[in-house]
Formats: sequence, C-alpha cells, structure tokens
Amino acid sequence: MQTDEIKILETIKRLTSSCLSTLKATEDKRNIHTAEIKVYDYYELASVIRNLLKLCIVALDHDGAEIPITIENRSIDVGLILGIALQLFPIDEFELLNEISILFAVDHDLKNEI
Repeated sequence: MQTDEIKILETIKRLTSSCLSTLKATEDKRNIHTAEIKVYDYYELASVIRNLLKLCIVALDHDGAEIPITIENRSIDVGLILGIALQLFPIDEFELLNEISILFAVDHDLKNEI
C-alpha cells in the first residue's frame, strides 16, 4: 500500500472511532444496536410515547382522523416529537461522511495528477 493510502486509512480509523456515536452495539453479539434518547423523567417519556401514538392515529386516517374524545389532551406536541427526532439524528456520522468525502476527493485529485 502506498504511504498516502495508509495515511487515509489511519485517518478514517481515527474518525470512525470518534464520529460513529449514534448507534451503540449491544453486548449480546446479535449484531443489534441501540440508539439513546434523553428525557428528564418518566412524565416526559410518557408524553413522548403519547404524542407518538396520537401522531400515528392521525397518520393512519389523515382525512377524518380525530384523537378519541376519551383522551384528555388531544393536541399533539409536534415540537416534542421533532426534538426526539433531532436527538436520534446522526450528525456525527454525517461529519464522518463529510471527512471521508474530503479524503477521497484529495485521493482522486492525486490520481488525476499522475
């Protein structure tokens, strides 16, 4: 392997160890990963679950969907749901992809010069 290729591989190894942070491998070796969301307490967790369920009810029947009248708070806290989505968004992984694309653009430029 050429020196430049070795440097690129070493850089990718370093970046992956620091940037691949959204998914965590489980210990049971079944190739399953977990993603973490942060909540303040059980009440916020319950709010997230309730709002996800209400959103699903509306999504199932978007023409005439109504949250059942038996549910006290029928409004959907879309901001809460979007906040959870933001927590799960793999921004570090996109940073890694960006760095890799820069590395390979440099590699591509080197090959074009030869």
